[in-house]
Amino acid sequence: MTAMFRSLAGRNYRIWFAGALVSNVGTWMQRTAQDWIVLTQLSDNDAVAVGITMALQFGPQLLLLPLTGLAADRFDRRKMLMLTQALMGLLGLGLGVMVLTHTATLLALYGFALALGIVAAFDTPIRQAFVSDVVQGENVANAVALNSASFNAARLIGPAVAGVLIAAIGSGWVFVINAGSFLAVLIALRFVDPAQLAERVHAGRGKGQIVAGFRYVRTRPDIIVVLCMIFVVGTFGVNFPIFTSTMARVEFHQGAGEFGLLNSVMAIGSVFGALMSARRDRPRMRTLVLAAGGFGLACTAAALAPTYWTFAFVLVFVGLAALTFMTTANALVQTTTTPAMRGRVMALYMAIFAGGTPIGAPIVGAIADAWGPRWAIAVGAVSGFVALAIAIVWLVRFQRLRLRYDADTRLHLAVTHAIPVVGTRASRAALRQELEREEAVADRSSAV
Repeated sequence: MTAMFRSLAGRNYRIWFAGALVSNVGTWMQRTAQDWIVLTQLSDNDAVAVGITMALQFGPQLLLLPLTGLAADRFDRRKMLMLTQALMGLLGLGLGVMVLTHTATLLALYGFALALGIVAAFDTPIRQAFVSDVVQGENVANAVALNSASFNAARLIGPAVAGVLIAAIGSGWVFVINAGSFLAVLIALRFVDPAQLAERVHAGRGKGQIVAGFRYVRTRPDIIVVLCMIFVVGTFGVNFPIFTSTMARVEFHQGAGEFGLLNSVMAIGSVFGALMSARRDRPRMRTLVLAAGGFGLACTAAALAPTYWTFAFVLVFVGLAALTFMTTANALVQTTTTPAMRGRVMALYMAIFAGGTPIGAPIVGAIADAWGPRWAIAVGAVSGFVALAIAIVWLVRFQRLRLRYDADTRLHLAVTHAIPVVGTRASRAALRQELEREEAVADRSSAV
């Protein structure tokens, strides 16, 4: 148990963790209220409208990628977070006022979603990389997992609270409460001791700093595989607002409270998955592969669930598999990336993960409208199986690729001679020995 929460031993991380948890609860409350008013008040149960809202909110992460990653590596991350968090709080307050005064329209909400997406495009990679400023060394992977646990504990609490508040006092106050929750992060950042943050090498102002991150990733086949997997699942699988809202409203004819409950039930599995990840000493590729397959199976079961309560039960396993997949992928990329490149690489990671939403969310929403929400969830299941196939192809066909570090700790790509899988007993024994050597190298580099 102590090992699971070892990152909390540091004062700075405890402060940051507490503030982020409060803010995350407010964020999930706002997301629930936003999806609900788009679906039920500003449109006629239109899943495409929900998909467009998601696309506007996540699209800027892809479009602004060259700038957001460089900002995370060049500027003071603590001060930048104070700015972005304050702006997101003001946007939430503005949207709440519009809803309370009955002046909100679908077009206006699209505008707020886009503005929030632009600010979040800068906030997300900075927030991801800030973890390695607050926590150093072997505890980074644990801190990443605990951040995921915090985020999903908030997803457990936020939607349930939002469902009750929407029914009791209306959606507008949910946005106002979320705006207030950003004060917790601002207070936490104010009390984080800058002297205890890790020393950083800031990105320079010369030419080529933007593309340097892309050049770095190009030399890392292990990261490229993870990015391909996260793109497929992030684009077509992680469209939970569409899945849960349309299943609750269209398939099972339930109200706001039941919709919020579905999000909270899925978060139970997500929190459990995050805590399991926190127990591991380091992320491994095999965990990512198993999680991708598990996500496909869980989404298949969810698409076939006959009743509301059966669907709610299966969502626990959807959340477990999805969070294990996302946390492992995040930790693999973050802990194996050179610190000077971490902001740019994490910006690329988040852009690929969230930036695929403008492509996938409208498509999945259109499928839900045309053929029903069950088929939309089936698309999510396929995304898990495709990600699994990508990993298997890489592991089987490109095992001759491995990472190693020379005496100067610079990354190189080593190519070994291909060894036939089918052949004599001697060739098969040689293959086993070679795979064992590659796994030992991978363990030392924390890539696998």
